[in-house]
Amino acid sequence: MKSTVIGLTMLLDERSHVYPQYYEYCFNIVKKWATFIGNEIKFVDGSNPEVVVSSELIHSINSARKVGEELVRKGVRQVIIVYNVWNFPYLVWPFINTLGRDKPILNLSNNEGQYPGNVGLLATDGALRQAGVKTHRIIGDPDDPNVKEEVKNWIMASIAATNIRNEVYGMYGGHSMGMETGYFHMIPIHRYFGTTVRQIDQLLIVEKMKKIDEKEVEKALRWFEEMLGDRIKYDGKMLTRETLSKQIKLYLAIKEINKEMGFDFCGIKGQRELSEYVVIPDVAEMLLNDPYDWNGIKEPTVCSTEADSFGALTMQILKYISGGLPVLFMDVRLYHPDLNIWDFCNSGNHASWYASRSFDPKENFKKVTLYPALEFYFKAGGASVSFDAGPGPLTFARLGIWNDKIYMVIVRGKSVELNEEERKRINSETNPTWPHVHARLNCSYEEFVNLFPANHIHAVAGDHVRKLIYFCEITGITPILLGERDISRKPLWELLK
Repeated sequence: MKSTVIGLTMLLDERSHVYPQYYEYCFNIVKKWATFIGNEIKFVDGSNPEVVVSSELIHSINSARKVGEELVRKGVRQVIIVYNVWNFPYLVWPFINTLGRDKPILNLSNNEGQYPGNVGLLATDGALRQAGVKTHRIIGDPDDPNVKEEVKNWIMASIAATNIRNEVYGMYGGHSMGMETGYFHMIPIHRYFGTTVRQIDQLLIVEKMKKIDEKEVEKALRWFEEMLGDRIKYDGKMLTRETLSKQIKLYLAIKEINKEMGFDFCGIKGQRELSEYVVIPDVAEMLLNDPYDWNGIKEPTVCSTEADSFGALTMQILKYISGGLPVLFMDVRLYHPDLNIWDFCNSGNHASWYASRSFDPKENFKKVTLYPALEFYFKAGGASVSFDAGPGPLTFARLGIWNDKIYMVIVRGKSVELNEEERKRINSETNPTWPHVHARLNCSYEEFVNLFPANHIHAVAGDHVRKLIYFCEITGITPILLGERDISRKPLWELLK
């Protein structure tokens, strides 16, 4: 997974008869944290974040500037200032002003009496906050698992924030059917995230499809047919080898354009042009979001259906904070009060990974069926991807906007496994040929429908709520945690509005 460089340093006492007494001891503390980060934080693909430790600790104005310049040269995008002793707080300014005030800052301290790093932290970070610099603080025993977990949470959040800051979203075709909750609201998105958009007409996809290698398409078809067999429900009209081939070409065309243009994530409008005159994008969207295709393991590329820009942004954030997992895109479709279950489904875009949460496509595809697209909606035909998400914890989220201010609704929950009778009954009330997530949320129905900002919802496997709250605070957006708002404590800059 793409990452950004983390810098570590420490501020010391400037007195020459003091700091040399514990210099090596303090340096080892910083190195110990760097080793922890480098070894214990792993992304889904097995890689680790890059960590840079300053060549010296800050003990003077000159060393503060030197360390700042060094971290800039090494491409540091977020900084952890470790505290282990009393320091001279003013030294943070020549350091931060050299490094750049736009970097996420974590102040990380011990909690002990002999070497009161927390005193130095509060004095130094207090100075930063007086001047309006947004920071985070973690104070505690460096060997405490809870402290280490919080450090991991902050790092994943800051990597997500600094990753998307310079990314470009490829919007194929514009927002679909006039859904304004999915619009790319340019100015607030620039302000909070630093992300921009390049809109590409869907005609380019169609033209690129004409140039796709037929041998590669045949290889993909055999892959699908070997794994799915008679669960590809060819009907001779809507779903044929020809229409499935078009969906594969659509996937390959998007991959090529994304690479040529340098897009980091994307969205496909689909309706109505592609769905009525070319083919529905469901299979292409699934393959983009999955961590594999017929050529093996790959990094998921976030792709939102209906070119939902706020959906794609939400998904890209969830991908990064989870370390590179596939992310779900779903319609908020139907609530079943008798079971306290939401049926989240739409015509496509569910990564097949969620069928069994396996990186072996064979395990997931055991539960997948390709049905003919509904002619009523999708005249051009193709396959709709059908499966029920396997059970397990999920973190749900969605970006929203209020009067040009972006916020994120977050809720813990899980996908549940139903007995066969209930599963068929529930799926038949919407569409059994589409993918479903039978979700139980950790909030009430009333709270959800009153606060949720859109008709699309997104989720990633696991519990990532603390990371998302850190992410929101780093980027300046407001987190709204459903069902347990006491956990979402407001940062200082929110309390003083």
